[in-house]
Amino acid sequence: MTARDGLCNPLAPHLTGTLSPQALEQVRLYTSGARRNPLATLDAHAVRRDQSDRDRDSVLRPPFVRDAEKIMHMPAYNRLAGKTQVFSFRENDDLTRRGLHVQLVARVARDIGRALGLNLDLIEAIALGHDIGHTPFGHAGERFLNQVFHERTGLWFFHNLQSARVLDALYGRNVSMQTLDGVVCHNGEFEQQVLRTGSLASMDAYDAMVQDCWERGEEAIGHLAPSTLEGCVVRVSDIIAYVGKDRQDAIRVGIAGEDTFDDGLGGAYNAWALKAFVADVVEHSVGRGRIAMSEEAFLEMRRAKRENYRKIYGAQEVDGDLNRGMEELFWRLYQSVVDDLAAGRTEAPVFRHHVRYVEQWLGHYGHTYDWERNLDLTAVDYISSMTDDYCMAILEYLYPGSRDLFPSREHF
Repeated sequence: MTARDGLCNPLAPHLTGTLSPQALEQVRLYTSGARRNPLATLDAHAVRRDQSDRDRDSVLRPPFVRDAEKIMHMPAYNRLAGKTQVFSFRENDDLTRRGLHVQLVARVARDIGRALGLNLDLIEAIALGHDIGHTPFGHAGERFLNQVFHERTGLWFFHNLQSARVLDALYGRNVSMQTLDGVVCHNGEFEQQVLRTGSLASMDAYDAMVQDCWERGEEAIGHLAPSTLEGCVVRVSDIIAYVGKDRQDAIRVGIAGEDTFDDGLGGAYNAWALKAFVADVVEHSVGRGRIAMSEEAFLEMRRAKRENYRKIYGAQEVDGDLNRGMEELFWRLYQSVVDDLAAGRTEAPVFRHHVRYVEQWLGHYGHTYDWERNLDLTAVDYISSMTDDYCMAILEYLYPGSRDLFPSREHF
C-alpha cells in the first residue's frame, strides 16, 4: 500500500487520526451532553459596545448566533467569493476563494470545538469573520497595501486588523467583543504548539490592543493571544484548513504535481491533514485549559507550511502574476483615491462605490462614516474591500495601459 493510498504520512507516522481511549471517553461525555466544559465561553458573557434591545439574546438567537448571522449578511462577506486565496488571474472555478476558505475554517474549528465541549456559535462567528477585511490578490495585495499605508502614515496594515474594523466600525453591526477578539488574534502566520488564552476585560482593553497592533505591526500581532478557547481553536484551524487545500489548488493550476511534496501524499495531504491534525489537537486539548498539539504534529504542520512557501507561495508562477508593475499600480491607485477624497470629487469611484455606500449602510443603524477624519484609512477601507475583478477593473479604468500587466483571463 502506498503512502497516498493509505493516507499514511511517512514524515509523521504516529499521526493516525485516532483518539486514545481516555480522550475518546472525554469527548463522548461532551458530545452527549453528559458533561459541560467549564472553560467554554457562556452566551451570558457576551460583551457589546451597545447594549441595546436590538441585540438582546433569545432562545432562538443567542448572542453568538447573532454575530454569525450579522457577518454572513454583510456585503463584505459576500465579496469574499471574489477574492483570491492564493492564485490570482486563474480562470478555474474549482480554485479556493476566500469565501470558501472561511467556511472550511469554520468546519474544522467546529469539529474540534464540538469534541472539546466549546461554544460552537462563537467558533462559527470568529471563523466566518476572520478574513472579511482581506485585500484583493491574497497576501500579495496585503503586502502592497501595507507598504504604501506604512510609508504614508507609519501605521501597519494587516488583514486581521482590517477584518475587525469591518465588523466593528464600517458596518456598525455591534458584533461582540469575543468575536472581534478572535478575529484580531486569529493570524495563522504565527503557528504555536500551545495556545493559552489571554485576558480581555472590556471593550476599552480591546480598543487599546487593536491600536497597539496598528502602531507596532508584527511586533504586537505576533504576541496576541485569543481571550477564549474558541478563539484559540479558530487560530489553529486556520492553518489546518489551508495547508493541504493550497496544495490541491497548486496541483490544479500546474504549479505542483502529485509527487512535488516531500511527504509523497500530493493532493491527498489535505484529507490526511484534516483527519490527523484535528484528532491530535483534540487528543492534547480535551479536558485542559489550553489548545495544544503534540510535538510531532506541530513540527509536521510547520514543515508542511514551510514547504508550501518554498514550492507554492514563493514560486515564480505565483509571484510572477503580481510583478513589480502591480505593486506600482497599488501605489498609484492609493494616491488617486486619497486625491479624490481630499478634493471632494463626488463623481469619483471612491465616493460612488464606497463612501456613499457605507454611509447609507451605517445610517440604517444610526451611525455615520467619519471618512474625512483620516483619508489614508478611508483609502485603505476602500481598496481592501475590493474583489480581484473590481480591482483590475478600476485599474484599467484609471490607467488603460495597465491591462497589459494582467495575464490573459480565458477559460479556453
